[in-house]
Parts: sequence; C-alpha cells; structure tokens
Amino acid sequence: MHIVEAQELVDQWIRTIGRRYYNELTNTAILMEEVGEVARLMARMYGEQSFKHTEDAAKAPADLADEMADVLFVLICLANQTGVNLTEALLQNIEKKTNRDALRHQQNEKLQS
Repeated sequence: MHIVEAQELVDQWIRTIGRRYYNELTNTAILMEEVGEVARLMARMYGEQSFKHTEDAAKAPADLADEMADVLFVLICLANQTGVNLTEALLQNIEKKTNRDALRHQQNEKLQS
C-alpha cells in the first residue's frame, strides 16, 4: 500500500465507521498515548524493564505491531485533518536529512562498525 492509499483508507474508515474525526488536539493526545504504549513494550522487549506478571511476554511481538499500527493510524488522522500529504512530507524530509546528515553520519566514529 502506498502512503496516499493509507491516507485515503483511514479517511474512508473515519467517515463511515468512526463517523467523524476527533479534533486535532484530542488526536494529538491520543497519538502521545499510543507512542507511550510502543515505548512501554520496547522497554520490556529490548530494554532492561521486565514484563509484569499480568502481561503475556509471548504476545509482545504481535502487541508491538498492533501498537505501532495505532501510532500510524492516529498520525494519518492528524495528517488528513491538517492537510498534510505524507508522501510529499516524507520525501522532503528524506531530502532534508540527506543534505544535512550525509557527511555527518559517514564521519561519525560511533557508526563505523
């Protein structure tokens, strides 16, 4: 799926099943909540934090994928609401990073392994 198709699919879902978009501030708060859920799983799966006895560690990879999809969904909602074409924005962002960081990363001794 292309990003533009994802934006269209989310918009269609919101307008039919979701009925309408939450306002931008509410969606920003929801985005932060979803990012926190990704961070919680990352800390348990890859960091030093352990799973609680009530959490199923075996489900963590599927849970992580689902939480990342939640982040993407809400980010797409915000892009749709604010008129951001994520394809164009991503391409411009990659160009910015390429121009700004190409030599920086090549010359970074920490990345030379």
